[in-house]
Amino acid sequence: MHRPRGVFAGLATLDVIHRVDASPGPDEKVTALSQFVAAGGPAANAAVTFAALGGHAVLLTALGRSPIARTISAELTEHGVEVIDVAPDLDAGAPVSAVTVLAATGERSVVGGDAAGVRAPAPPPQLMHEVLAGADVVLLDGHHPELARAVLSAAREAGLPTVLDAGRWKPIMEELVGAVTDVVASADFRTPGAPTSRATAAELIARGTRAAVTTAGPGPVHWWSGQAHGTIDVPQVRAVDTLGAGDVFHGAFAFALAAGVDLEGRIRFAAEVAATRCAMVGPRSWVSAIAEVPLDRERH
Repeated sequence: MHRPRGVFAGLATLDVIHRVDASPGPDEKVTALSQFVAAGGPAANAAVTFAALGGHAVLLTALGRSPIARTISAELTEHGVEVIDVAPDLDAGAPVSAVTVLAATGERSVVGGDAAGVRAPAPPPQLMHEVLAGADVVLLDGHHPELARAVLSAAREAGLPTVLDAGRWKPIMEELVGAVTDVVASADFRTPGAPTSRATAAELIARGTRAAVTTAGPGPVHWWSGQAHGTIDVPQVRAVDTLGAGDVFHGAFAFALAAGVDLEGRIRFAAEVAATRCAMVGPRSWVSAIAEVPLDRERH
């Protein structure tokens, strides 16, 4: 059986995660119920998901040479992701995120450095050729604009399906949303001036996106493709940890797309994988469990 190859371009961070009964107020300290340290970031978590499902995941990101960068790279490698640092001589520290997860609801709060102040240059053409050789799908998260432009351009030239993780509008989105084949967005994502997610989806389709998908946590997933539109309910589970759940959805969606599954089939698969993640505590506890989620490869 063919092992799907996915190329992921975007942000990788180091997440320092505390699970608490209640978030601290101003000038207050709380003791965590548990704590974790793991690599994070939309593209990085999607790549971990893709690898856990049995794919070959390659992550293009900017890390540099700090101890934090080495920790991020080692943790991702441990979970099956091939990491390519396009800015290995970067002196600035790799981004760190402070994450709080509420034990009662699984809801998370994040304070992070994001990709601000970190410049990821466009990879040289020869590297892009090597990375995309044999690829089945490409995912972008909109971070590191120069990297995103170069990867998308090379992917389009190669005729590869491309997924955009559209969590929030960034200036680079103006160049990406009409050029990718699939946009998977949060329900809060809006193109400038669009009042609703439906209006946003209509604009995305008008710009040339083949499929627009919006997720809403435990709520139904809406999709648009051409003139067609549908709604898909997601599995209902007791959510104990939602950190990275959207990233997991995107990684699973990309995996199903690489496997040739149709739009509704890949949404259902991604929703099942994300629900499995939400039912487990910790940033990597779900990795082995999602490998058991069946993928209907007959749907195409």
